[in-house]
Amino acid sequence: MKNKKLLLLFPFLLVSILSYSQKKWTLKECVDHALKNNIQIKQNILNINSSEKDKEIAYGEFLPSLSASNSHNFTFGLSTGADNTRSSANRYNTSLNLSLGGSIFNGFRNLNSYKQAKLGIERSKLDLEVIQNDVALRVVNTYLNVLFAKENLEVAKFQADISKKQIDRAQAQFDTGSIPKGDLLNIQSTAATDAQNVVSQENALNIALLNLSQLLQLDNQGFDVEKIEVGTPSAALLYSSSSQVYEKALKDRPEIERARLNIEDADLAIKISKSAYIPSLNYSLSTGTFYNTTFGQPDFFTFPDPDTGQLVVIDRRFSTQLNDNFSYGGGFSISIPIFNRFQTKNRIHKSIIAKEQAELRLETEKLSLKQTIEQAFLDAKAAAKTFEAASISLESQNEAFKNAQASYEYGAMTRFDYDQVRNRLVNAESALIRAKFDYIFKTKVLKFYYGENILD
Repeated sequence: MKNKKLLLLFPFLLVSILSYSQKKWTLKECVDHALKNNIQIKQNILNINSSEKDKEIAYGEFLPSLSASNSHNFTFGLSTGADNTRSSANRYNTSLNLSLGGSIFNGFRNLNSYKQAKLGIERSKLDLEVIQNDVALRVVNTYLNVLFAKENLEVAKFQADISKKQIDRAQAQFDTGSIPKGDLLNIQSTAATDAQNVVSQENALNIALLNLSQLLQLDNQGFDVEKIEVGTPSAALLYSSSSQVYEKALKDRPEIERARLNIEDADLAIKISKSAYIPSLNYSLSTGTFYNTTFGQPDFFTFPDPDTGQLVVIDRRFSTQLNDNFSYGGGFSISIPIFNRFQTKNRIHKSIIAKEQAELRLETEKLSLKQTIEQAFLDAKAAAKTFEAASISLESQNEAFKNAQASYEYGAMTRFDYDQVRNRLVNAESALIRAKFDYIFKTKVLKFYYGENILD
């Protein structure tokens, strides 16, 4: 009975496995998966968690510290007893203490350290955003490479099919004596070359899929992507100049914002260093009690008062001593810095240098961003012209090929000349596909820096 149930479930399991292996990933799914599973992104998320703990540690500096202590001591031989007399005996004493202390003022060091910790969280979040942007752009580029390889493969297959049909037609012509054997062999050679090109394009597609699956950290077995309609992009650029993109990027790019936060952090570091010149004020509160006994001595004993002659009762019980010996107190302390071997002065100078370095890093980030956008704009502009030229070239080659087909069928063109026209058409088709995807990606790079969605 159990075997029958397994046999009934097997087809459903097989369908589930096949459907999973045949899943085709969309661009959005690829980007979402990469953002969720990329190791660098996970590391940066942990950095954010660590920065949040740094903020909690800095906040804790505003709170007082509370500590309790309990000590036990045994003495043998000459020692001081509960009656404050020294004698030779075996004694035991224990003490209980509770202390509380904190800072009242320390030159705003705690406040500035807390602000630094909050900036640390913001910088960690910006680091995460930088990594996420880079990963998303890499996924889009790799995904487009897969689509590029697929279109090249379709063109190669289409040309191979044409070559196969031409072999059948040429064989029939050869059998009737219409063409020499050399023409038939040329056609067969062309067909073999086209078939080889199909294999080459299939390999290029497999490599592109492998690169994308590895980027997504997925198994390459059965991995495929959803074919999206890229369409024919407009030859007109989205933006009028690189300055338009740069001005927008200056406001939105996390790299720039992170560099600005580094300057704020350096300012706070200078204030923290200068606080060492300022006197600090602290407070403390404490309370405690103790118990002292001599081994073999009773908890109660009496002795006559030498003045009155009356009997005096001494209670040495644990609870009584703890109550009688209870004490508490508090105090304030001020620390005034006078001379510390020029340590504070040099730390301040180092903090000022660190701020100047942060300001230079901001200028470097701005310059790098400007150069990158200018290069991307020129690349997109060149890609647009290349795409436009490739479109015109393909249109011309299509017309030339139609004329060549008609001339060849009527015997007005040799096979060699016909193959030359056909090869130019194939090259034009490949050039257009390459120019199209190159232009699409470089346009997306500009959109990326402009802060627009690059997944559409």
